[in-house]
Amino acid sequence: MMRFWIAGVVLAASVGAAQAQLDLSGAVPPTRSGATARAAPGLNTAEPAQPSKASAEARKPDKNAVDFSVSLASAVGQPLKLNGRDGELTLWGRDRALKIAKLTLAGEVISDPTQKCRIDIVGDQPIEAKSLGRPDGLARYEAEIPVCTFTFDVVEGAALVPALNAACVFKAADCRASPGGLWGPDAASLAGEAKAIAQARTHADDAAARLLKTLAARLKGKPEADDVERDEADLINRGQEICRDYDQEKDHGFCASRMAQVRAAWLKARADKLIHETKAQD
Repeated sequence: MMRFWIAGVVLAASVGAAQAQLDLSGAVPPTRSGATARAAPGLNTAEPAQPSKASAEARKPDKNAVDFSVSLASAVGQPLKLNGRDGELTLWGRDRALKIAKLTLAGEVISDPTQKCRIDIVGDQPIEAKSLGRPDGLARYEAEIPVCTFTFDVVEGAALVPALNAACVFKAADCRASPGGLWGPDAASLAGEAKAIAQARTHADDAAARLLKTLAARLKGKPEADDVERDEADLINRGQEICRDYDQEKDHGFCASRMAQVRAAWLKARADKLIHETKAQD
């Protein structure tokens, strides 16, 4: 069983900010984004058999399908900060072997809420991030940490942690903190990236518009259409609330672009499920 321990240091004027060391000997190194596998030369040189007409038909892309995906590797190996400002979350590995190499939470002192505190959560090995699949279109993971278990979805270069019902309480350190929010790049590092960020948002918004069209056509006259409309509106409102806390959001729009990706991925998951169910009934 993995052992955890917590180093908490109150950040008062008279106290220095000590950093806990984390042994990364068991961590999986980050993967390169865009790397592709190549077949060994000289293998399988026989003329490939011609596919049957039926199999060729089965492989035809669905004209209603929308190509939208998020790179998991883009968030790996990067020091992510909560709302672009506080703490640190660093992910290592890939897919089902994802791990948390570093987790630091900023919070408030329980005995004196006017004071700030900092919690370094470390273990004898990097913390395993348990894969929960892609229930809403994005890779979702769970970090089982004593008194502070949470889930997160991965978007481009960031991780989204849903708001917890209550803050995590670290009694031994007299500190209360919550990981809820968007963990992304330090706001200062996004200077000059506004154009690329806007392009990413446009791509996600375009995909969402096409997916909405697909869903509207397939759900026309069905009660499920109202459910999708209501849930999408809730998702948009939640995204706006989250982005109010992202540091210097009005200057770069990073959070809004990532919440647009969350929306597009959610719509794609619903559309793909509906298309699959329709095919199964044919």
